[in-house]
Amino acid sequence: MVDQSASADATEHITISYAGFARPWAAWISHQLEQLGHGTTLLRWDPQADTALAEELSGLLEARGRLLIVLDDWYFRLGPKTQEEWTAALREAVPPHADRFAAVSVATQSLPATAALLRPADLRDLDAREARRRVLHRLGIQGTGRGVDESAPGAPRFPNDPPEVWNIPRRNNRFTGRDDVLEELHDKLAGSGPGAAPPLETRIALYGTSGVGKSQIAQEYAHRFGNDYDVVWWISATHRGAAREQLAELAGRLGLPVGQELGDRIRAVHEALRIGRPYRRWLLVFDSADDMEQIEDLVPDGRGHVLITTLTRDWSGSGSAQEIEVLPFTRVESVAYARRRAARLTPVEANLLADAVQDLPLLLAQTAAWLDANPMPPKEYIELIRRGEPSLVGIRISSDYPMAFQTSWAITLNTLRERSPAAVELLKLFAFFAPDAIPVPMLAKARRGDLPEHLADLAAEPISWNTALRRLTESTAVRLDYQVSQDSDPAVETAQMHRLYHRFLRGDMTEDERDQMSATACRVLVTADPQNPTDTRCWELYAGLIPHLESAGVLDSPDPAVQGLLLNCIAYLKVRGEYRTGLRLCEQFISRWRTRIEPTHRTMLVLTHQHANMLRRLGRYREAEAVGSAVVDQLAAERDPSDADLLRAQDGLAGTLMALGSYEDAHRLFDAVWRAYAVLLGPDSPRTLSSRHNLGVVFSLLGRYEEALVTHREVLAFRERTLRARHHLTLNAGNAYARMLRLLGRYRDATSSQELNARLHLQVMGPHTPQTLRSEHDLALCLRRSGEVARAGELMADLVERSRRVHGPRHPETLMVRADYATFLREHGDLGQARDLAEDVAERYRALAGESHPYTIGTLGNTGLVRSEYGELAEALVIAERALAGMTGAMGADHPWTLGCALNAAAARSRVDDEEGAVELGRDVLERAKTVVGDTHPLTLSAKTALAEDLRTLRRAQEAVKLEQEAIGQLSETLGAEHPHTLSARRRRRPYWDFEPQPV
Repeated sequence: MVDQSASADATEHITISYAGFARPWAAWISHQLEQLGHGTTLLRWDPQADTALAEELSGLLEARGRLLIVLDDWYFRLGPKTQEEWTAALREAVPPHADRFAAVSVATQSLPATAALLRPADLRDLDAREARRRVLHRLGIQGTGRGVDESAPGAPRFPNDPPEVWNIPRRNNRFTGRDDVLEELHDKLAGSGPGAAPPLETRIALYGTSGVGKSQIAQEYAHRFGNDYDVVWWISATHRGAAREQLAELAGRLGLPVGQELGDRIRAVHEALRIGRPYRRWLLVFDSADDMEQIEDLVPDGRGHVLITTLTRDWSGSGSAQEIEVLPFTRVESVAYARRRAARLTPVEANLLADAVQDLPLLLAQTAAWLDANPMPPKEYIELIRRGEPSLVGIRISSDYPMAFQTSWAITLNTLRERSPAAVELLKLFAFFAPDAIPVPMLAKARRGDLPEHLADLAAEPISWNTALRRLTESTAVRLDYQVSQDSDPAVETAQMHRLYHRFLRGDMTEDERDQMSATACRVLVTADPQNPTDTRCWELYAGLIPHLESAGVLDSPDPAVQGLLLNCIAYLKVRGEYRTGLRLCEQFISRWRTRIEPTHRTMLVLTHQHANMLRRLGRYREAEAVGSAVVDQLAAERDPSDADLLRAQDGLAGTLMALGSYEDAHRLFDAVWRAYAVLLGPDSPRTLSSRHNLGVVFSLLGRYEEALVTHREVLAFRERTLRARHHLTLNAGNAYARMLRLLGRYRDATSSQELNARLHLQVMGPHTPQTLRSEHDLALCLRRSGEVARAGELMADLVERSRRVHGPRHPETLMVRADYATFLREHGDLGQARDLAEDVAERYRALAGESHPYTIGTLGNTGLVRSEYGELAEALVIAERALAGMTGAMGADHPWTLGCALNAAAARSRVDDEEGAVELGRDVLERAKTVVGDTHPLTLSAKTALAEDLRTLRRAQEAVKLEQEAIGQLSETLGAEHPHTLSARRRRRPYWDFEPQPV
C-alpha cells in the first residue's frame, strides 16, 4: 500500500538531489516525471566540509516541492562526513519532514544503517520499466501504465543501458570536485544537444599544466554525461600513429562496411559522424593532443562533440576549439579529496598536505595514497615533503612542479622497492616506452634473451607477472587497460603512466641502469620490427613501434640492429606520407651522431638521404639541395662512379633538382644513375626501376611525353612481374603511366586505367596517403578531360580539403590540387572563388619556388585566364605575355607548356583587337605543336581552331574554314563527336590552355 500522506498531486513539483556521479539517474528520473506533468529541479548535492550536516540537510528543505534523494556510493561520502554525523543528521532532519523526503538507491555498496529513515527504493540491476514503476511508487504517483518513449528526441537514456558504442577508460571512483568545470563544459556543449539550436562550436579544449587533472575531468565528463550520446569514444592523441589506429577502430564498432585499411576506416568514420549515421549523438575525446598539427586532421566534423585535453593553447589560438583552462584544486576540493583518499587525515592535516603539494591533483593522489597505505604520522610525512631537497632523489624535474613531487615519489618508490622488488624493475622498464601506451603484451612475449634474466623469469610465470602489475596499480600512478575479451581473466593490453612520473623514474636511475633498461627496450622493439616498411600489411605494426623510439633510446643506440629499426621506421613514414615525423627523427639522429659517425658510414648515408627526401617532400627544396649536394660531392671525391651509395645520393639530388625546376640537370643525373644501376644490379632491381621511374617523370616535365610513356610502361611491366599487383610501387607506376596517357590526349584510355588504379589505391593505402591523393587527383583530371564534369568537380573539391588536412595549406601537393581546382571552377563553377584561389596559388608558388620557377610562371598564366573572364582584357594580356616570356626563358620555345602559354597569349591579343599579332603567334604555335606533340594532340588541335578563329576575324575565310574543318574532323576521330573539345570547336568557342603543375 502507498502511504497516503506521501501521495503526490499530479502536478506537484519535485526537487531531485543527487551527487555528481549519479547525474545520469537524476536526469532520467526527471524526464520520467516531467512526461507525467510534474515540474522538476535537479539539485547537485555538495555539502561543505565546515558546515554541519544537519544544517546542510535542512537546507534541502528550502527547495521547491517534494525532495527525491538519489543515493549512490558517493552521496554519503561527500564533504566528507562521518557515519556518526550522518546518523545524527538524518535522525534530526527526516522524521519531522517525512512527507517531504523520499529516496531511491543506485548504490553498489551498503548504505549506512540510518539511511533506512529515507526508505529508499532500490533501482539497481533493473530494466527501465521496473525502475520507473519503483520511482513512481516511492513518490506515491499513479503511473499511466505505459512507459515513456526512450527514443524520443531529447530523452535521456536509461542509465543501466549505456551507449551502444562505448570506449572510455574505467571510471575513477575517487574523482573529486571539479563540478564547476564539468558543468561549464556541459553548458558549452548542451546547446548542440538533441532538439537544441544548431551549435556554434562543438569542440572544447581543456587546457592546463601537466598533473592538473585534465584527463580525469574528460573521463568523468564522459561517464557523467555519456548517456546523452549514442557513441562515446576515447583516443590517446600523444602520437599520431596510435591516434589513427584508435580512430579507425571505431569503424568496426559503428558497423561501417569497410575493409581493414587504416585510412579507409578513418574516412568512413569521418563520413559517418559528419552525416550522423548510424548514430547522430556522439562524443569523441582526444586525450593529450599537445601537437595540434599532428592530430587536427583526425578530428571529425559534424553535429557531435569533441573534447580535447592539451598542454598547449594552440587549439583555441587557431580557432579550432573553445578553451576551458583547468586549474589546480581549490583548497576545499583538495581537503575533501585527501580526507576521502586517506580517511585517517584530520581536516587540519589534509589542509597542510594540500598546501605542501600546492593543490596539484596528481600530487595529492600520490601523497594521500601513500598515507593511506603506510603508518607514518601524517605531520611527519608532510614535513618531509616540505623539506624536500633535490639531493633526496638526485634530480630536479622542472621548476614548473613543486619539490613535493620529487620527495613524495621517492618515498613511494622506496616503499614499493621494499615490498615488491620485481614490480620496481618492471616499472623501470616501463619508463623506456611511451608513457601513454606501454606495450605490456610485447614485453610479456619478448624473447627470453631480450629481457634481463629476472624480468624474463617474471614474464614466464603469469601469476608472478600479473601480481607485479597489480602492485604497480596499487602503489603508483600506473593504470592498466585490459583487452576486450570474453575470458574471465582478460590480459593486460597496455599500461599508462603519467608523463611526470615517467620522467622522474628515468632521472632517478643511475647511468648504468638507464643504459641497461634502454638496451632492453631497444631489443624488444627490434624483435617486434616486421622488417618490411613498404608492405602496407605491416603498417599497423610500425605505427605501434614509432611512439616508443625516443623513450627507448633508439636514437642514441650504436647497435646496428637498433639503427636498422630506426631506418625501417623512417622508410615507413616516408611511404606513409608522415613527412614531418620522419624529418624530426632524421634530424634528431643526425644531430646526435654527426660527430660520432663518419658521414660516409652506411647508417648516416641512409639517414642523410632520407633527411633530404623529407625536406623535399615538405617543399623545403633549397635545404634539400644543400644536404644532397654535400653528400654527392663528398662521395664523388672518395668513391668509384659506380658505387651504390654515390648512385643513391645522386638519385636523391636529381629528385631535388627536379623539384627546383632544373629539369635538364635532373635528367642528366637520372639517366646516368639508372644506367649505372642496370649494370650494377640488373634492369629489374628495385633501385634500377625506381631511378628509371624518376627518369620517366623528368621526361614528362621536359615535355617528352612519348619517351615518358614508354619508360613508365616498361617500369610498370617490370613491377607487375616482380611485385604483387597491389604493391604500392606497382600502383605508383600505374599512376604515372595513366598520367602520360592523359597528357598525350588519350583521355579514354587514361580514364579507364586511372579508375582502377585509384580504386586500388583507396583499398590498399587508404584515402589520406600522399600517393592515394595523387592517384585520385589524376583521376579527377581524367574525368574532366573526358567530359565527366560533375564527378570531376565533386572529387576535386574533396581532394582540396583532404590535401589541406594531410599536407597543410602551403604544401606543394596541396598547391597542385588547388591550382587545378581553380581552373575547374573558372569554367564550371564560381568565377569569384576561382579568381581568389588562382591568385592565392600563384602567390604561394612564388613564395615557395621563386619568380622564375615554371610552376610560378604557369599558375600566373592561369590568373590571366580568370582576368579575361572578368573582362579585364588589358590586364589579362599583360599577364599572358609575361607568362609566355617567362616560360620561354625557363623551358624553351618548343616545350608544351610554352606552347600553351603562347596559345593563351594569342587569345589575349585577339581580345584587344590585335588580330595580326594573334595570327602571327597562332601560326608559330601550330607549327611548333605539330612537331612537339603531333598533328592530332589536343594542344595542336586547339591551336588549329584558335588560328581559324583569328583568320576568320581578318576575313581570310577560305583558310579559316579549311583549318576549322580539319580540326573538327580530327577531334571527332580522336576524342569522339560528342566530346566537349569537339563540341566547343563546332560552336566556335575559343580554346584555352590550363597550366597543370605535375607531381615531382
